[in-house]
Amino acid sequence: MAFRIIGAFVLFLACINFMNLSTARSETKEVGIRKTIGSFRSQIIGQFFSESILIVFISWFFALMVTSISLNWFNELADKQIQLPLDNVYFWLISVGFILITGLIAGSYPAFYLSSFQPVKVLKGTLKPGRGASLPRKILVVTQFTVSVTLIIGTIVVYQQINFAKDRPVGYNRDGLVLVQITSPDFEGKYDLLETELKKTGAVIEIAESASPVTGVWSSNGGFEWRGKDPALQAEFATLSVTADYGKTVGWQFVSGRDFLRDYVSDTTGVILTESSAKLMGFENPIGENVRWSPVWRNSMYNFTVIGVVRDMVMLSPYKPVMPTIFFLAENHNWINIKLNPEMNTHEALVKIEGVFKDIIPSVPFDYKFADQEYAMKFEAEERVGKLASVFAILAIFISCLGLSGLASYVAEQRTKEIGIRKVLGASVVNLWQMISRDFVMLVIISWLIAIPVSFYIMNNWLDNYEYQTRISFEVFIFSGLGALVLTLLTVSFQAIKAATANPVKSLRSE
Repeated sequence: MAFRIIGAFVLFLACINFMNLSTARSETKEVGIRKTIGSFRSQIIGQFFSESILIVFISWFFALMVTSISLNWFNELADKQIQLPLDNVYFWLISVGFILITGLIAGSYPAFYLSSFQPVKVLKGTLKPGRGASLPRKILVVTQFTVSVTLIIGTIVVYQQINFAKDRPVGYNRDGLVLVQITSPDFEGKYDLLETELKKTGAVIEIAESASPVTGVWSSNGGFEWRGKDPALQAEFATLSVTADYGKTVGWQFVSGRDFLRDYVSDTTGVILTESSAKLMGFENPIGENVRWSPVWRNSMYNFTVIGVVRDMVMLSPYKPVMPTIFFLAENHNWINIKLNPEMNTHEALVKIEGVFKDIIPSVPFDYKFADQEYAMKFEAEERVGKLASVFAILAIFISCLGLSGLASYVAEQRTKEIGIRKVLGASVVNLWQMISRDFVMLVIISWLIAIPVSFYIMNNWLDNYEYQTRISFEVFIFSGLGALVLTLLTVSFQAIKAATANPVKSLRSE
Protein backbone atom coordinates (compact mmCIF):
# COMPACT_ATOMS: atom_id res chain seq x y z
CA MET A 1 0.00 0.00 0.00
CA ALA A 2 2.81 2.39 0.90
CA PHE A 3 4.45 1.95 -2.49
CA ARG A 4 1.16 2.54 -4.29
CA ILE A 5 0.94 5.89 -2.50
CA ILE A 6 4.56 6.69 -3.38
CA GLY A 7 3.94 5.70 -7.01
CA ALA A 8 0.91 8.01 -7.09
CA PHE A 9 3.08 10.85 -5.75
CA VAL A 10 5.73 10.23 -8.41
CA LEU A 11 3.01 10.35 -11.09
CA PHE A 12 1.74 13.55 -9.51
CA LEU A 13 5.24 15.03 -9.80
CA ALA A 14 5.18 14.36 -13.53
CA CYS A 15 1.79 16.11 -13.74
CA ILE A 16 3.28 19.09 -11.92
CA ASN A 17 6.08 19.26 -14.47
CA PHE A 18 3.53 19.39 -17.29
CA MET A 19 1.57 22.14 -15.53
CA ASN A 20 4.67 24.19 -14.81
CA LEU A 21 6.18 23.98 -18.27
CA SER A 22 2.82 24.63 -19.96
CA THR A 23 1.95 27.73 -17.96
CA ALA A 24 5.53 29.03 -18.07
CA ARG A 25 4.98 29.87 -21.74
CA SER A 26 1.57 31.39 -21.16
CA GLU A 27 2.42 34.56 -23.09
CA THR A 28 1.99 32.67 -26.39
CA LYS A 29 -0.31 34.40 -28.88
CA GLU A 30 -2.01 31.18 -29.93
CA VAL A 31 -4.83 31.67 -27.42
CA GLY A 32 -5.36 35.27 -28.53
CA ILE A 33 -5.48 34.33 -32.21
CA ARG A 34 -7.91 31.47 -31.62
CA LYS A 35 -10.22 33.69 -29.61
CA THR A 36 -10.04 36.42 -32.27
CA ILE A 37 -11.16 34.05 -35.05
CA GLY A 38 -14.12 32.92 -33.01
CA SER A 39 -13.03 30.09 -30.71
CA PHE A 40 -14.95 29.79 -27.50
CA ARG A 41 -13.17 29.32 -24.19
CA SER A 42 -14.69 25.86 -23.86
CA GLN A 43 -13.10 24.87 -27.19
CA ILE A 44 -9.67 26.10 -26.05
CA ILE A 45 -10.04 24.22 -22.76
CA GLY A 46 -10.98 21.11 -24.74
CA GLN A 47 -7.92 21.56 -26.94
CA PHE A 48 -5.57 21.70 -23.94
CA PHE A 49 -7.21 18.67 -22.35
CA SER A 50 -7.02 16.66 -25.58
CA GLU A 51 -3.33 17.56 -26.00
CA SER A 52 -2.63 16.56 -22.40
CA ILE A 53 -4.43 13.23 -22.75
CA LEU A 54 -2.62 12.53 -26.04
CA ILE A 55 0.76 13.15 -24.38
CA VAL A 56 -0.21 10.85 -21.49
CA PHE A 57 -1.30 8.16 -23.96
CA ILE A 58 2.04 8.31 -25.79
CA SER A 59 3.83 8.22 -22.42
CA TRP A 60 1.76 5.18 -21.39
CA PHE A 61 2.74 3.38 -24.60
CA PHE A 62 6.46 3.97 -23.92
CA ALA A 63 5.95 3.07 -20.23
CA LEU A 64 4.45 -0.26 -21.34
CA MET A 65 7.57 -1.05 -23.36
CA VAL A 66 9.94 0.02 -20.56
CA THR A 67 7.94 -2.06 -18.05
CA SER A 68 8.10 -5.19 -20.20
CA ILE A 69 11.87 -4.78 -20.56
CA SER A 70 12.57 -4.06 -16.87
CA LEU A 71 10.00 -6.39 -15.29
CA ASN A 72 12.48 -9.18 -14.59
CA TRP A 73 14.79 -6.74 -12.84
CA PHE A 74 11.90 -5.33 -10.79
CA ASN A 75 10.67 -8.80 -9.80
CA GLU A 76 14.15 -9.66 -8.59
CA LEU A 77 14.36 -6.40 -6.65
CA ALA A 78 10.92 -6.72 -5.06
CA ASP A 79 10.98 -10.52 -4.72
CA LYS A 80 7.73 -10.78 -6.71
CA GLN A 81 6.48 -12.67 -9.75
CA ILE A 82 4.56 -9.91 -11.53
CA GLN A 83 3.54 -10.31 -15.17
CA LEU A 84 1.90 -7.91 -17.57
CA PRO A 85 -1.74 -9.08 -17.85
CA LEU A 86 -2.11 -8.10 -21.50
CA ASP A 87 -4.94 -10.61 -21.96
CA ASN A 88 -6.94 -9.18 -19.08
CA VAL A 89 -9.72 -6.76 -20.06
CA TYR A 90 -9.59 -5.09 -16.62
CA PHE A 91 -5.95 -4.17 -17.22
CA TRP A 92 -6.91 -2.23 -20.35
CA LEU A 93 -9.90 -0.59 -18.66
CA ILE A 94 -7.76 0.50 -15.70
CA SER A 95 -5.06 1.76 -18.09
CA VAL A 96 -7.61 3.85 -19.98
CA GLY A 97 -8.87 5.20 -16.67
CA PHE A 98 -5.35 6.15 -15.58
CA ILE A 99 -4.66 7.84 -18.93
CA LEU A 100 -7.83 9.93 -18.68
CA ILE A 101 -7.40 10.84 -15.00
CA THR A 102 -3.71 11.72 -15.40
CA GLY A 103 -4.40 13.71 -18.56
CA LEU A 104 -7.19 15.66 -16.87
CA ILE A 105 -5.09 16.39 -13.76
CA ALA A 106 -2.04 17.45 -15.78
CA GLY A 107 -4.04 19.53 -18.23
CA SER A 108 -6.52 21.15 -15.84
CA TYR A 109 -4.44 24.07 -14.60
CA PRO A 110 -2.94 25.01 -18.02
CA ALA A 111 -6.35 24.67 -19.70
CA PHE A 112 -8.25 26.97 -17.33
CA TYR A 113 -5.34 29.37 -16.81
CA LEU A 114 -4.32 29.88 -20.45
CA SER A 115 -7.88 30.04 -21.76
CA SER A 116 -8.63 32.97 -19.44
CA PHE A 117 -6.36 35.43 -21.34
CA GLN A 118 -7.91 38.43 -23.06
CA PRO A 119 -7.08 38.25 -26.80
CA VAL A 120 -6.45 41.99 -27.21
CA LYS A 121 -3.78 42.09 -24.50
CA VAL A 122 -2.17 38.92 -25.76
CA LEU A 123 -1.92 40.10 -29.38
CA LYS A 124 -0.69 43.58 -28.38
CA GLY A 125 1.92 42.05 -26.12
CA THR A 126 0.62 44.04 -23.18
CA LEU A 127 -0.33 41.02 -21.09
CA LYS A 128 1.25 41.53 -17.70
CA PRO A 129 0.55 38.56 -15.45
CA GLY A 130 2.09 40.34 -12.49
CA ARG A 131 3.88 38.94 -9.48
CA GLY A 132 0.95 36.75 -8.48
CA ALA A 133 1.03 34.85 -11.79
CA SER A 134 4.19 32.98 -10.81
CA LEU A 135 2.86 31.99 -7.39
CA PRO A 136 1.08 28.80 -8.58
CA ARG A 137 4.26 27.66 -10.35
CA LYS A 138 6.29 28.29 -7.20
CA ILE A 139 3.78 26.30 -5.14
CA LEU A 140 4.06 23.42 -7.60
CA VAL A 141 7.88 23.49 -7.44
CA VAL A 142 7.74 23.50 -3.65
CA THR A 143 5.33 20.54 -3.75
CA GLN A 144 7.66 18.63 -6.08
CA PHE A 145 10.72 19.06 -3.92
CA THR A 146 8.80 18.46 -0.70
CA VAL A 147 7.86 15.01 -2.00
CA SER A 148 11.41 14.38 -3.26
CA VAL A 149 13.11 15.44 -0.02
CA THR A 150 10.60 13.40 2.01
CA LEU A 151 11.49 10.33 -0.06
CA ILE A 152 15.21 10.99 0.44
CA ILE A 153 14.76 11.25 4.22
CA GLY A 154 12.57 8.15 4.27
CA THR A 155 15.13 6.12 2.33
CA ILE A 156 17.95 7.16 4.68
CA VAL A 157 15.91 6.28 7.77
CA VAL A 158 15.03 2.84 6.35
CA TYR A 159 18.70 2.02 5.80
CA GLN A 160 19.61 3.42 9.21
CA GLN A 161 17.07 1.10 10.82
CA ILE A 162 18.46 -1.90 8.91
CA ASN A 163 22.05 -1.09 9.87
CA PHE A 164 21.01 -0.42 13.48
CA ALA A 165 19.51 -3.90 13.74
CA LYS A 166 22.46 -5.50 11.92
CA ASP A 167 24.89 -3.94 14.41
CA ARG A 168 22.93 -5.34 17.34
CA PRO A 169 24.95 -7.82 19.47
CA VAL A 170 23.46 -11.28 18.89
CA GLY A 171 25.14 -13.15 21.76
CA TYR A 172 26.78 -15.83 19.62
CA ASN A 173 29.22 -16.19 16.71
CA ARG A 174 27.67 -16.84 13.29
CA ASP A 175 30.98 -16.98 11.39
CA GLY A 176 31.70 -20.43 10.01
CA LEU A 177 28.62 -21.93 11.67
CA VAL A 178 26.88 -24.52 9.47
CA LEU A 179 23.41 -25.85 10.25
CA VAL A 180 22.22 -29.28 9.09
CA GLN A 181 18.61 -30.26 9.71
CA ILE A 182 17.87 -33.82 10.82
CA THR A 183 15.21 -34.78 8.30
CA SER A 184 15.27 -38.57 8.40
CA PRO A 185 15.17 -41.41 10.99
CA ASP A 186 18.42 -42.58 9.36
CA PHE A 187 20.23 -39.99 11.50
CA GLU A 188 19.24 -41.81 14.67
CA GLY A 189 22.16 -43.25 16.59
CA LYS A 190 24.73 -41.80 14.15
CA TYR A 191 25.63 -38.57 15.94
CA ASP A 192 28.66 -39.84 17.91
CA LEU A 193 30.12 -41.43 14.77
CA LEU A 194 29.48 -38.25 12.78
CA GLU A 195 31.20 -36.17 15.44
CA THR A 196 34.28 -38.42 15.50
CA GLU A 197 34.65 -38.64 11.72
CA LEU A 198 34.01 -34.95 11.09
CA LYS A 199 36.67 -33.88 13.59
CA LYS A 200 39.11 -36.31 11.98
CA THR A 201 38.86 -34.41 8.68
CA GLY A 202 40.29 -31.26 10.27
CA ALA A 203 37.45 -29.26 8.72
CA VAL A 204 35.41 -29.14 11.95
CA ILE A 205 36.49 -27.86 15.34
CA GLU A 206 33.17 -28.21 17.22
CA ILE A 207 29.85 -29.96 16.67
CA ALA A 208 26.64 -30.11 18.70
CA GLU A 209 22.95 -30.91 18.38
CA SER A 210 19.96 -28.73 19.26
CA ALA A 211 16.18 -28.82 19.07
CA SER A 212 15.99 -25.70 16.88
CA PRO A 213 18.44 -23.68 14.79
CA VAL A 214 20.41 -20.88 16.39
CA THR A 215 18.48 -18.44 14.16
CA GLY A 216 15.06 -19.54 15.36
CA VAL A 217 12.96 -20.67 18.32
CA TRP A 218 10.77 -23.70 17.74
CA SER A 219 9.51 -24.17 21.28
CA SER A 220 8.26 -21.90 24.05
CA ASN A 221 6.67 -22.94 27.32
CA GLY A 222 5.19 -21.72 30.56
CA GLY A 223 4.78 -23.64 33.78
CA PHE A 224 8.07 -22.54 35.34
CA GLU A 225 8.36 -21.86 39.07
CA TRP A 226 11.25 -20.42 41.09
CA ARG A 227 11.98 -18.88 44.46
CA GLY A 228 10.22 -15.56 44.94
CA LYS A 229 8.04 -15.85 41.82
CA ASP A 230 4.91 -13.69 41.82
CA PRO A 231 1.95 -16.12 41.69
CA ALA A 232 0.18 -13.80 39.24
CA LEU A 233 3.09 -13.77 36.79
CA GLN A 234 2.40 -15.81 33.67
CA ALA A 235 5.93 -16.09 32.29
CA GLU A 236 6.77 -17.82 29.03
CA PHE A 237 10.28 -18.84 28.02
CA ALA A 238 11.85 -20.12 24.85
CA THR A 239 13.05 -23.62 25.69
CA LEU A 240 15.89 -25.20 23.79
CA SER A 241 17.34 -28.63 24.40
CA VAL A 242 20.98 -29.00 23.36
CA THR A 243 23.98 -31.29 23.71
CA ALA A 244 26.90 -30.45 25.98
CA ASP A 245 29.12 -28.87 23.30
CA TYR A 246 26.45 -26.48 22.02
CA GLY A 247 27.88 -23.44 23.81
CA LYS A 248 31.42 -24.00 22.44
CA THR A 249 29.98 -24.53 18.94
CA VAL A 250 27.88 -21.37 18.73
CA GLY A 251 30.19 -19.22 20.86
CA TRP A 252 28.17 -18.48 23.97
CA GLN A 253 29.21 -15.39 25.92
CA PHE A 254 29.05 -16.18 29.63
CA VAL A 255 28.02 -13.59 32.20
CA SER A 256 28.40 -15.92 35.15
CA GLY A 257 28.62 -19.58 35.94
CA ARG A 258 29.86 -22.26 33.58
CA ASP A 259 28.98 -24.27 30.49
CA PHE A 260 27.54 -27.78 30.31
CA LEU A 261 30.16 -30.47 30.79
CA ARG A 262 29.95 -33.95 29.33
CA ASP A 263 31.64 -35.59 32.31
CA TYR A 264 29.22 -34.07 34.82
CA VAL A 265 26.23 -36.41 35.13
CA SER A 266 24.53 -33.82 37.32
CA ASP A 267 24.39 -31.40 34.37
CA THR A 268 21.44 -33.37 33.00
CA THR A 269 19.44 -31.50 35.65
CA GLY A 270 21.23 -28.22 35.04
CA VAL A 271 19.98 -25.26 32.99
CA ILE A 272 21.63 -22.22 31.48
CA LEU A 273 19.67 -18.98 31.43
CA THR A 274 20.01 -15.95 29.22
CA GLU A 275 20.33 -12.53 30.87
CA SER A 276 16.69 -11.69 30.14
CA SER A 277 15.58 -14.97 31.77
CA ALA A 278 17.57 -14.23 34.93
CA LYS A 279 16.16 -10.69 35.00
CA LEU A 280 12.60 -11.93 34.56
CA MET A 281 13.07 -14.36 37.44
CA GLY A 282 14.44 -11.56 39.57
CA PHE A 283 17.68 -13.34 40.47
CA GLU A 284 20.63 -11.16 41.48
CA ASN A 285 22.90 -14.21 41.67
CA PRO A 286 21.15 -16.99 39.68
CA ILE A 287 23.89 -19.62 40.01
CA GLY A 288 22.67 -22.49 42.16
CA GLU A 289 19.04 -21.35 42.17
CA ASN A 290 16.37 -24.02 41.70
CA VAL A 291 13.91 -23.84 38.79
CA ARG A 292 10.90 -26.15 38.58
CA TRP A 293 9.08 -26.90 35.37
CA SER A 294 5.70 -28.51 34.94
CA PRO A 295 4.95 -28.76 31.20
CA VAL A 296 1.28 -28.48 30.27
CA TRP A 297 1.67 -31.42 27.90
CA ARG A 298 3.05 -33.77 30.58
CA ASN A 299 1.73 -34.48 34.07
CA SER A 300 5.10 -34.31 35.84
CA MET A 301 7.46 -31.87 37.55
CA TYR A 302 11.13 -31.38 36.61
CA ASN A 303 13.67 -29.82 38.96
CA PHE A 304 16.62 -27.95 37.51
CA THR A 305 19.60 -26.07 38.95
CA VAL A 306 20.96 -22.93 37.27
CA ILE A 307 24.62 -23.52 36.38
CA GLY A 308 25.26 -20.56 34.08
CA VAL A 309 24.01 -17.29 32.60
CA VAL A 310 24.87 -16.21 29.03
CA ARG A 311 24.35 -13.03 27.04
CA ASP A 312 20.95 -12.67 25.39
CA MET A 313 20.85 -14.43 22.02
CA VAL A 314 18.96 -12.81 19.13
CA MET A 315 17.31 -15.91 17.70
CA LEU A 316 14.08 -14.39 16.39
CA SER A 317 13.48 -10.95 14.83
CA PRO A 318 16.43 -8.57 15.27
CA TYR A 319 13.90 -5.73 15.56
CA LYS A 320 12.21 -7.10 18.67
CA PRO A 321 13.33 -7.65 22.26
CA VAL A 322 14.94 -11.04 22.80
CA MET A 323 12.77 -13.80 24.18
CA PRO A 324 13.91 -15.09 27.62
CA THR A 325 15.46 -18.49 26.94
CA ILE A 326 16.28 -21.56 29.00
CA PHE A 327 18.78 -24.15 27.71
CA PHE A 328 18.93 -27.70 29.04
CA LEU A 329 20.47 -31.03 28.08
CA ALA A 330 18.29 -33.60 26.31
CA GLU A 331 18.23 -36.08 23.45
CA ASN A 332 16.19 -36.31 20.23
CA HIS A 333 17.22 -33.13 18.46
CA ASN A 334 16.34 -31.63 15.07
CA TRP A 335 19.55 -29.81 14.09
CA ILE A 336 23.27 -30.47 13.92
CA ASN A 337 25.44 -27.37 14.45
CA ILE A 338 28.92 -27.53 12.91
CA LYS A 339 31.72 -25.01 13.54
CA LEU A 340 34.12 -24.91 10.60
CA ASN A 341 37.87 -24.70 11.01
CA PRO A 342 38.68 -21.02 10.23
CA GLU A 343 42.12 -22.02 8.94
CA MET A 344 40.64 -24.17 6.16
CA ASN A 345 39.04 -22.93 2.95
CA THR A 346 35.25 -23.05 3.31
CA HIS A 347 34.67 -24.89 0.03
CA GLU A 348 37.30 -27.49 0.87
CA ALA A 349 35.82 -27.94 4.36
CA LEU A 350 32.30 -28.46 2.99
CA VAL A 351 33.55 -31.07 0.49
CA LYS A 352 35.11 -33.05 3.34
CA ILE A 353 32.01 -32.71 5.53
CA GLU A 354 29.76 -33.84 2.70
CA GLY A 355 31.97 -36.89 2.18
CA VAL A 356 31.55 -37.92 5.82
CA PHE A 357 27.76 -37.49 5.69
CA LYS A 358 27.53 -39.57 2.49
CA ASP A 359 29.62 -42.34 4.03
CA ILE A 360 27.65 -42.53 7.29
CA ILE A 361 24.14 -41.59 6.10
CA PRO A 362 24.17 -42.31 2.33
CA SER A 363 20.38 -42.35 2.08
CA VAL A 364 20.01 -38.65 2.97
CA PRO A 365 21.26 -35.82 0.71
CA PHE A 366 23.71 -33.46 2.43
CA ASP A 367 21.75 -30.24 2.80
CA TYR A 368 23.19 -27.42 4.87
CA LYS A 369 22.67 -23.76 5.72
CA PHE A 370 25.03 -21.07 6.91
CA ALA A 371 23.92 -19.38 10.11
CA ASP A 372 25.01 -15.95 8.88
CA GLN A 373 22.94 -16.33 5.70
CA GLU A 374 19.91 -17.49 7.67
CA TYR A 375 20.27 -14.49 9.96
CA ALA A 376 20.66 -12.15 6.98
CA MET A 377 17.30 -13.35 5.67
CA LYS A 378 15.66 -11.66 8.65
CA PHE A 379 16.49 -8.30 7.02
CA GLU A 380 15.20 -9.13 3.53
CA ALA A 381 11.81 -7.41 3.87
CA GLU A 382 13.30 -4.16 5.17
CA GLU A 383 16.09 -4.24 2.58
CA ARG A 384 13.52 -4.59 -0.20
CA VAL A 385 11.67 -1.58 1.23
CA GLY A 386 14.94 0.37 1.23
CA LYS A 387 15.81 -0.58 -2.35
CA LEU A 388 12.35 0.24 -3.67
CA ALA A 389 12.29 3.51 -1.75
CA SER A 390 15.69 4.37 -3.27
CA VAL A 391 14.36 3.74 -6.78
CA PHE A 392 11.30 5.90 -6.17
CA ALA A 393 13.42 8.64 -4.57
CA ILE A 394 15.84 8.74 -7.52
CA LEU A 395 12.92 8.81 -9.96
CA ALA A 396 11.20 11.62 -8.03
CA ILE A 397 14.41 13.67 -7.88
CA PHE A 398 15.04 13.12 -11.60
CA ILE A 399 11.52 14.28 -12.49
CA SER A 400 11.81 17.30 -10.20
CA CYS A 401 15.17 18.27 -11.69
CA LEU A 402 13.78 17.96 -15.24
CA GLY A 403 11.00 20.37 -14.36
CA LEU A 404 13.42 22.69 -12.61
CA SER A 405 15.71 22.73 -15.63
CA GLY A 406 12.80 23.64 -17.90
CA LEU A 407 11.68 26.46 -15.60
CA ALA A 408 15.24 27.78 -15.27
CA SER A 409 15.52 27.84 -19.07
CA TYR A 410 12.25 29.74 -19.31
CA VAL A 411 13.23 32.26 -16.61
CA ALA A 412 16.58 32.87 -18.30
CA GLU A 413 14.82 33.38 -21.64
CA GLN A 414 12.32 35.83 -20.16
CA ARG A 415 15.10 37.86 -18.54
CA THR A 416 17.43 37.86 -21.53
CA LYS A 417 17.30 41.62 -22.04
CA GLU A 418 17.59 42.31 -18.31
CA ILE A 419 20.67 40.12 -18.19
CA GLY A 420 22.12 41.93 -21.22
CA ILE A 421 21.60 45.34 -19.61
CA ARG A 422 23.16 44.18 -16.35
CA LYS A 423 26.19 42.85 -18.23
CA VAL A 424 26.62 46.15 -20.06
CA LEU A 425 26.46 47.94 -16.70
CA GLY A 426 29.24 45.74 -15.34
CA ALA A 427 27.54 42.75 -13.70
CA SER A 428 29.77 39.67 -13.53
CA VAL A 429 28.79 36.13 -14.47
CA VAL A 430 28.72 35.21 -10.78
CA ASN A 431 26.34 38.10 -10.03
CA LEU A 432 23.99 37.01 -12.81
CA TRP A 433 24.20 33.35 -11.74
CA GLN A 434 23.24 34.36 -8.20
CA MET A 435 20.35 36.46 -9.48
CA ILE A 436 18.83 33.62 -11.51
CA SER A 437 19.52 30.86 -8.97
CA ARG A 438 18.37 32.74 -5.87
CA ASP A 439 14.63 32.18 -6.34
CA PHE A 440 15.01 28.47 -7.03
CA VAL A 441 17.25 27.98 -4.00
CA MET A 442 14.68 29.69 -1.78
CA LEU A 443 11.94 27.40 -3.12
CA VAL A 444 14.01 24.31 -2.32
CA ILE A 445 14.78 25.60 1.19
CA ILE A 446 11.03 26.11 1.76
CA SER A 447 10.43 22.56 0.48
CA TRP A 448 13.05 21.22 2.86
CA LEU A 449 11.49 23.03 5.84
CA ILE A 450 8.09 21.55 4.99
CA ALA A 451 9.54 18.07 4.39
CA ILE A 452 11.19 17.91 7.83
CA PRO A 453 8.00 17.62 9.96
CA VAL A 454 6.18 15.60 7.27
CA SER A 455 8.96 13.01 6.94
CA PHE A 456 9.54 12.90 10.70
CA TYR A 457 5.87 12.09 11.31
CA ILE A 458 5.73 9.42 8.58
CA MET A 459 9.02 7.70 9.47
CA ASN A 460 8.38 7.90 13.22
CA ASN A 461 5.11 6.03 12.64
CA TRP A 462 6.97 3.48 10.48
CA LEU A 463 9.60 2.95 13.18
CA ASP A 464 6.85 2.32 15.73
CA ASN A 465 6.40 -1.06 14.01
CA TYR A 466 9.75 -2.09 15.50
CA GLU A 467 10.40 -2.39 19.22
CA TYR A 468 14.16 -2.28 18.62
CA GLN A 469 14.48 0.91 16.58
CA THR A 470 16.97 3.56 15.59
CA ARG A 471 16.70 7.23 16.42
CA ILE A 472 15.90 9.76 13.70
CA SER A 473 18.83 12.15 14.00
CA PHE A 474 18.86 15.74 12.81
CA GLU A 475 21.86 14.89 10.62
CA VAL A 476 19.46 13.04 8.31
CA PHE A 477 17.53 16.24 7.66
CA ILE A 478 20.72 18.26 7.17
CA PHE A 479 22.09 15.73 4.69
CA SER A 480 18.84 15.59 2.71
CA GLY A 481 18.57 19.38 2.60
CA LEU A 482 22.16 19.81 1.41
CA GLY A 483 21.65 17.06 -1.17
CA ALA A 484 18.53 18.74 -2.56
CA LEU A 485 20.30 22.11 -2.58
CA VAL A 486 23.31 20.76 -4.48
CA LEU A 487 21.07 19.07 -7.05
CA THR A 488 19.12 22.31 -7.48
CA LEU A 489 22.25 24.37 -8.02
CA LEU A 490 23.64 21.85 -10.51
CA THR A 491 20.34 21.78 -12.41
CA VAL A 492 19.78 25.54 -12.48
CA SER A 493 23.41 26.57 -12.93
CA PHE A 494 23.68 25.19 -16.46
CA GLN A 495 20.85 27.42 -17.72
CA ALA A 496 21.92 30.34 -15.52
CA ILE A 497 25.56 30.31 -16.67
CA LYS A 498 24.46 29.83 -20.28
CA ALA A 499 22.33 32.97 -20.06
CA ALA A 500 24.96 34.92 -18.10
CA THR A 501 27.71 34.22 -20.65
CA ALA A 502 25.56 35.12 -23.69
CA ASN A 503 26.64 38.10 -25.82
CA PRO A 504 24.63 41.15 -24.58
CA VAL A 505 24.79 42.72 -28.05
CA LYS A 506 22.58 39.97 -29.48
CA SER A 507 20.01 40.25 -26.68
CA LEU A 508 19.80 44.05 -26.88
CA ARG A 509 20.07 44.68 -30.62
CA SER A 510 16.28 44.90 -31.07
CA GLU A 511 16.01 47.68 -28.50
